[in-house]
Amino acid sequence: MEERLFSLVLALLATEKGLTKSEILSSVQGYRQRYSMSGNNASLERQFERDKDDIRELGVPLETVDAPEQSGNNQNLRYRIPRGAYELPADITFSAEEITLLGLAATVWREGSLSAESRRAIMKLRSLGIESDEPVLGYAPRLRVRDSAFDPLGVALERHTIVTFAYLKPGETKPRKRTVAPLALVQHEGRWHLHGIDQDAGGTRTFLLSRFIDGVQLTARTFEPEGEDHAERALRELSEIWEANVAEVRVVPGTDAATRLNRRYGGEGPANTALSVHYTDINILADELAGYGPEVYVVSPERLQSAVRDRLLRTLANHDDSEPHDDTRHGTTQKREAAHG
Repeated sequence: MEERLFSLVLALLATEKGLTKSEILSSVQGYRQRYSMSGNNASLERQFERDKDDIRELGVPLETVDAPEQSGNNQNLRYRIPRGAYELPADITFSAEEITLLGLAATVWREGSLSAESRRAIMKLRSLGIESDEPVLGYAPRLRVRDSAFDPLGVALERHTIVTFAYLKPGETKPRKRTVAPLALVQHEGRWHLHGIDQDAGGTRTFLLSRFIDGVQLTARTFEPEGEDHAERALRELSEIWEANVAEVRVVPGTDAATRLNRRYGGEGPANTALSVHYTDINILADELAGYGPEVYVVSPERLQSAVRDRLLRTLANHDDSEPHDDTRHGTTQKREAAHG
């Protein structure tokens, strides 16, 4: 939904005289994929009406312009966002520090993943004889994602194409092939997830992109997604998992773990040693906590405590092959952890 609204705002800013409803539905990202030149677009038009209300609620000055030659014909109404009304008021100023921060933020909003979509929309508008102001493309955000799966999944989402990929679940030694109808790509707690319909399981599942192995393959099979707001639903489910899972940890004062974890979970006090840490994936949290070594001790849950201990033992084994790692050695490691609690 956010991408569709953003694309709509871009398109309406890019033209001086405005766009008709049919021009918007046939050219703007988020609408054009479902637009039919000769079919029934009633549901798409209802979506546009809802989007107009959402944009206005956000404070965007969306205007409706009646065509002088065909006054009263709703199909020829033109929609636009006047640039002057959208810009900041002249009496708003920023300090040097604020300008620096805005400048840093602006580096994220150039030549990004939406730029290709914006260019296609601009080309489509030109083909309709509509001139646009190209500098508006500079506002397209750049999404830096390390996961190579992101781009092909974006293509699959746009085309409603079923994909296959190898996925390695924690605790398994070999990846398994998954066949999924993608519904949404969402970012939660700084990590990208694919939400889709697992064709083998016969239900919706959420997959962490960092666990994809050997890329994503687009199949020749397509599907029609049912319902809307899949991204919102996926984020809500992830947030519910995050709220329900809480780990109790202790950190050694003055350490890197104390500084970093307090910033995220310690509230106002930077010197807290007992922290409640929410998480969605116990293995990701275990990886992070194990990276702090003796600076962190896991109080609960026991499953997380065991996962961190196992990672520490594997690290010890990788760096010291001179002694067997039996139960006695295991107990010694536990005492070391407890000593730093």
